[in-house]
Amino acid sequence: MSLEHPTLPLPRWRHIWADLGPGYATNGLIAFIFSATGPLAIILSVGVRGGLSQAELASWVFGAFFMNGLVTLTMTLRYRTPLGFAWTIPGTVLVGPALQHLSFAEVLGAFYATSALVLVLGLSGWVKRIMALLPMPIVMGMVAGVFLRFGLDLVRALHSNLTIAAPMVVAFVLLSALPALGKRLPPLIGALLVGAVAVALGGQVNPDLLGSLTFAQPVVQAPVWSVAALVELVVPLAITVLVVQNGQGVAVLKAAGHEPPVNAIAVACGIGSFLSAAVGSVSTCLTGPSNALMTSSGTRERQYTAALTFGALALTFGLMAPTFTGLMLATPKEFIMVLGGLAMLRVLQGAFVASFGSGRFTLGALISLLVTVADLGVWNIGAAFWGLVAGFAVSWLMEKADFVALANKD
Repeated sequence: MSLEHPTLPLPRWRHIWADLGPGYATNGLIAFIFSATGPLAIILSVGVRGGLSQAELASWVFGAFFMNGLVTLTMTLRYRTPLGFAWTIPGTVLVGPALQHLSFAEVLGAFYATSALVLVLGLSGWVKRIMALLPMPIVMGMVAGVFLRFGLDLVRALHSNLTIAAPMVVAFVLLSALPALGKRLPPLIGALLVGAVAVALGGQVNPDLLGSLTFAQPVVQAPVWSVAALVELVVPLAITVLVVQNGQGVAVLKAAGHEPPVNAIAVACGIGSFLSAAVGSVSTCLTGPSNALMTSSGTRERQYTAALTFGALALTFGLMAPTFTGLMLATPKEFIMVLGGLAMLRVLQGAFVASFGSGRFTLGALISLLVTVADLGVWNIGAAFWGLVAGFAVSWLMEKADFVALANKD
């Protein structure tokens, strides 16, 4: 057993309440809104193209939020560190083509097998060793490539829907530039409120997507063990969880000053993936963007409360998935694009500083960034993984002195 032990005791309710402030709750809320919009749309798109029924789709959404909300709350409380878990977005995209020629029961079998593989690797301690071999500037180059689209989406939203995007940006800038106001009303929540008013006044809510109050009804199916499904999905899914997604999440948390328990995170992903597979949902991972949003402001010691907010909202969303899905998707896409872009500005800045500010592995970091931004998958594995591979390979060939310096430092 190579699991990391918590360095702090479990927080009592009065400590949690004292640590929770408007800024941390807002960060957790924004992280949740991000998860409940764009990434959720990917699930719905993949499921519809794959021929899943409405009940199976609702069950998938339930598992993605409720099960991962449980994992988030458990791990965050145990380690008193912001540890937000969600589902693997590249893994969801990877499942799309598989559903064209495999049954959903066969895909579920691959989900179960992936959970077992991730769990074994986490218990072995190999995950932390592999992570330690990757230089941080190269990893952060990949992270910057993944997060860059959020900044670009902010600019695109200003172009495509100025009436919503502009007031949100102005509110954020004013509250950020005037600290006295910003302390009373956090810039992100100010942008959120102004955006909500702009959406309402502009009549840009889609009433067709607003549903009635409905609770989730999970669907439990028996898996089918198919060699074709196992070969096609298990290893790529494990890679997206352990290297691509967890790599992002760990790098983001380290950049924010936290020490995430890498092996315990992998074990939690294995357990979460098993619980999610039971209701037809894709594998669990440590989310990069949501953890970046939850650690985007405030003191490090209190940021775990943002993850608790995120986890509690995920539980609620999972229980009422049909209702909240309609509510979130009823708002214009620019509303979410601006929120995500504004929240990611400082995080993206930090990723670039971590990639190129130290003066080491800068070429590898650049290659990692470029390959990730190109967003071209190979062999059903997303560009973020290949960005790491390419960046590491180039640095190994052309920046040997940096590896020597890193080894001497260790």
